[in-house]
Amino acid sequence: MSRLKKVVKWSLITLAGLVALVAGFGWWFISLLPSADTSSENPKDTLAGSLPYLTNSPVEKRGKILAVVTSTGSFEGTDKKTGYELTELSQAYYVFLANGFEMDIASPRGGEPPMVLDDDDMESYDYAFLNDTSAQRKLRSTIPMDSVQLAVYEGIYFVGGKGVMFDFPDHEGIQHAVKLYHEQDKVIGAVCHGPAAFVNVKLADGTPFLKDKRVCSFTNREELFLIKNARELLPFLLQDKLTERGAVFAEGALYLENVIVDGNLVTGQNPWSTWATAEAMVTQLGYEPKERQKTASENAVRILAVYENKGYGDAKLVIEELSSAEKQEISRQLIAMHALVAVMQGELKKGLGIIGLLRYTKSLS
Repeated sequence: MSRLKKVVKWSLITLAGLVALVAGFGWWFISLLPSADTSSENPKDTLAGSLPYLTNSPVEKRGKILAVVTSTGSFEGTDKKTGYELTELSQAYYVFLANGFEMDIASPRGGEPPMVLDDDDMESYDYAFLNDTSAQRKLRSTIPMDSVQLAVYEGIYFVGGKGVMFDFPDHEGIQHAVKLYHEQDKVIGAVCHGPAAFVNVKLADGTPFLKDKRVCSFTNREELFLIKNARELLPFLLQDKLTERGAVFAEGALYLENVIVDGNLVTGQNPWSTWATAEAMVTQLGYEPKERQKTASENAVRILAVYENKGYGDAKLVIEELSSAEKQEISRQLIAMHALVAVMQGELKKGLGIIGLLRYTKSLS
């Protein structure tokens, strides 16, 4: 019995030590993140008219782009909510607007579509979109896809969000639009789950639209990390279906920017690819995208991409470059998120490296 007591005693001491160690690390890790914003400016009050990207050096009108969002507000057969991703619409909306293109918004059923809003992903452009009376008017009454006058638009952009997995693939109006714009050599773009619009499109000769096309989308790894039972909740995994339809899938790093351009087809892997997807579409439309100051999240993604591809030393150089540049902010929250994702996937060395970058970013801020 005395031996058992000793084992229990030392086990409790060891456990208490581990708890203290974890608590101490947690406190230190949190200290690397920025404190609550105490500035007088509230990003939620941002107006489109206050964004230099939109107001400086206005561009002449160049036509219209059609954005398509989902009408599906829940996972089929469940009460689990979904919809279109706000950031994937708002950021693209302002890229096109700043570059001379008006955007209209359509959906399979028309009317007001369901929205997914994640406060952790919100930046000034996203709040500006919510405060933009013109944009919100279009959202409250999206055009039914079957009623869209396709000839009016220079290109089409399919917004992501898991809702599209249920209503994009089999919608005849969407299939017709993709086929027609392909035949007319117009620009077709999609981000994250948006490429679900392409999976059942067939060309005039019966060939799948996706055959031999290089594309990307939300990957299986990204999907299954966030939703372990995604295979049961979703009709299919998008990466699998795109590949099944003959596409050449170009998978990028987990939750980092990845944009693939194949002729006039432009696809982006995830929400962090939205800015670059929309700007690549502008390029394919024949124009050089207007210069824009990168957001804090984009700068964080750049640092993480350099770390992924070139290593810790090069990533530190990017941090130094951004920290010394005027008005360049870095999202420490996003860097921290990637550190946690790496650790949760068992990539401890990678996670510790990212934490090192987070610490270095704070030291220069």
